[in-house]
Amino acid sequence: MINIEFTQEEIDNIRYEKFNHPHPRVQLKMDTLLLKSQGLKHKQICEINKIDGDTLTSYLKAYKNGGIEALKVINFYKPESKLMEYQSTLEEEFKKNPPATIKEAVSRIKELTNIERSDVQVGKFLKKMGLKRRKVGQIPAKANVEKQAEFLKNELEPRLNEAKEGKRQVFFIDASHFVLAAFLGYLWSFTRIFIKSPSGRQRYNVLGALNAITLDLVTVTNDAYINALSVIELMRRIIDKSGPLMPITLVLDNAKYQKCAAVMEYANEKGIELLYLPTYSPNLNLIERLWKFVKKDCLYCQYYDSFSKFKDSINNCLSEIGNKHKEDIKSLMTLKFQIFKYPIS
Repeated sequence: MINIEFTQEEIDNIRYEKFNHPHPRVQLKMDTLLLKSQGLKHKQICEINKIDGDTLTSYLKAYKNGGIEALKVINFYKPESKLMEYQSTLEEEFKKNPPATIKEAVSRIKELTNIERSDVQVGKFLKKMGLKRRKVGQIPAKANVEKQAEFLKNELEPRLNEAKEGKRQVFFIDASHFVLAAFLGYLWSFTRIFIKSPSGRQRYNVLGALNAITLDLVTVTNDAYINALSVIELMRRIIDKSGPLMPITLVLDNAKYQKCAAVMEYANEKGIELLYLPTYSPNLNLIERLWKFVKKDCLYCQYYDSFSKFKDSINNCLSEIGNKHKEDIKSLMTLKFQIFKYPIS
């Protein structure tokens, strides 16, 4: 038993630290001393504060030898993992060939280092190195990353800079074909949720033009199919909305109905520049992000019992991009485009 006599001033100081010190471990130490000052037995103090006898003894000895300041010292023992010796080797290995599962990582770490650790320990180690479980993205196998980078630097960015200065209007063009079906997504739920999936293949086509700077959207929609006449109608609506004074550039992919003679002739007649993206470059088309947003906002995990309700939901979402969805769209539609640095095999 360690006997300590407390003065009223010491008790007041201990009580002050208990309620004012920012660290919870120090607060626990102070509360332990207060209980001791009230004459409680060590067994009672341990039960109240959920500590063992050795911990209590260490607190009391520290206070007796160094006073209240000694109890403010926080010393945690953090053992260094043996795996840290191999961190650079493992980082290089996992950059080249990321593991699909923790179990795979455990096996490969043992093979490389002869160190065996549990799934939990390896999971913590991977996170400490900066690895996270990320969904694999995709890029078309035929994409040419060098041409994409060259196009972005020499063609797209100069026109976007002119648009920022108010000297040009740049629109990103693309069509999305929304099929009346079940769009499965993720939900926070107690059990797995199932939604109805409509039968049939009805689809709602939206040909859109998104202004790169103002984020105004011009659309042509139908229930049949998109063709050259749809693109020409879209250009008419862009001209009506933009006026004839400022140069207009349309950034679009190489779909046949967008790169046909009728479309090119009409654009030339109206003084519209058609800037075709390199083949297989959806990552350079800003409006692609809008289609993903629409699916997430009103289609994922939703059931529509009629095609008209399905279309209305899409139309309502698109009509609100400048109001209800303004902040989300603004952060999503930044003029930063992903260029893939690694060779595609």
